[in-house]
Amino acid sequence: MHPTNLEFRKSSHSAGASECVEVANIPGKPAAAVRDSQNPHLGHLVIPAREWTAFLDAVRNNAL
Repeated sequence: MHPTNLEFRKSSHSAGASECVEVANIPGKPAAAVRDSQNPHLGHLVIPAREWTAFLDAVRNNAL
């Protein structure tokens, strides 16, 4: 899927930050797309939903 077809968003915690990532849900797929907000033209990574959820849980629990 081409990145222009996805609706990327920044975390509410990145307000004012110049270095952050953006994430988008991928319609019809159990996955998330992640890209560099400073270089969106370079594309995105597709991360399976299970791994994305595990990553977010680790961040929320200060496990990283």
